[in-house]
Amino acid sequence: MTSKISQRLICLAVLLHGMQSIHAQSQDNQGSQTMEHAQIQSTIDSNNSAVSAGDIEGALATFEPNAVMVAQPGMPVMGTPALREAFKQFLALDPKITIGSREVVKADDIALHSYTWKMSGKAPDGKPVEQSGLSVVVLRKQPDGRWLMVIDNPFGGHLLHKS
Repeated sequence: MTSKISQRLICLAVLLHGMQSIHAQSQDNQGSQTMEHAQIQSTIDSNNSAVSAGDIEGALATFEPNAVMVAQPGMPVMGTPALREAFKQFLALDPKITIGSREVVKADDIALHSYTWKMSGKAPDGKPVEQSGLSVVVLRKQPDGRWLMVIDNPFGGHLLHKS
């Protein structure tokens, strides 16, 4: 009888040790995921800060060279020269962007970052411009650990307004 109790206690100890290891791995994975989500959000924040500061090169630095951006609903542009031109036109509005709710979904080295935004600026004739929407961004982790945008669709919610 004592032998059975000892065996059960040993089994229980092994089980508890295994559960502690699984819990520790889970905490490590959560910490790593939280850090990567912060890095992904930092890329988005860097882009929006550069845009607000009128810094085209800073905004472009958050994209891969062959990235695609939807400059207007249904009008994607691809590659650094086309993105530079789209940013020149957008920056003429002197935009100020406010980020609302956000969500990050990550699978290995690809991430989907969605967020709501509001923008205020001025048209060339001086009239105020106000827009808001849902931005949907696909990012890829680079070999150096940075996350860069591959696809940026700031008009991700436009289909909701179509009948």
